[in-house]
Amino acid sequence: MGAGLQLLRIMAYEDEEFQNAFKGKPYTVMINPESLKWDRSVEYNTKQSPDSSSASQKYRSTPSEKLSFDIVIDCTGIVDAKRVDLTAEINLLEKTVYTYNGKIHRPNFVKVQWGKNLVFKGVLTTFDTSYSLFKPDGSPLRAKVSLAFTEYISPSTVKKEDKKESPDVTHLVNVVEGDTLPGLCQKIWNDNSYFVQVAQYNGLNKFRNLKGVKNLLFPPIINE
Repeated sequence: MGAGLQLLRIMAYEDEEFQNAFKGKPYTVMINPESLKWDRSVEYNTKQSPDSSSASQKYRSTPSEKLSFDIVIDCTGIVDAKRVDLTAEINLLEKTVYTYNGKIHRPNFVKVQWGKNLVFKGVLTTFDTSYSLFKPDGSPLRAKVSLAFTEYISPSTVKKEDKKESPDVTHLVNVVEGDTLPGLCQKIWNDNSYFVQVAQYNGLNKFRNLKGVKNLLFPPIINE
């Protein structure tokens, strides 16, 4: 291996904020993956507009990101003369990402890091092992492990990152002359389609002329 080669590492944590490291040592791969797949996607609700022949796509959610890759564990002594016990290698990897941790009542939270720029925090979803080389007595010498992780963000972090303009947050709004419910919904949520829910929530039977109304509560809106 050349000088300065950075090997991919998988580190375990016992808390969802990734602050308390698992007492076991991190798992460092023997051979870096040939490739990694980092999946990102955006979901939309597709609705057909009555006055249009094309469907409109309204933002629904951004699903958790996913990371997957294969690693080769070679215990023939050719790659690393000190790492020749395949069973021990698999056990360490299992303890890091897969094994149930009784202290937190679940498998560990994990951070995958390769160099400075590739950092992924998540939880394991797939751990598939294929053995390809054996000793005469049947003991395995080489294995390919296919790993897949899904992103994990703690509820407290999600709450901090949520924008105040989110439809899931309650807003108290001071009404000024000329305001309309559709206009206020557009201003707060960048979407004027919630005005009926806001009117019902506030017991209003008027949408546009808000004369005499000083304050309005804009309730959390859940998109179906």
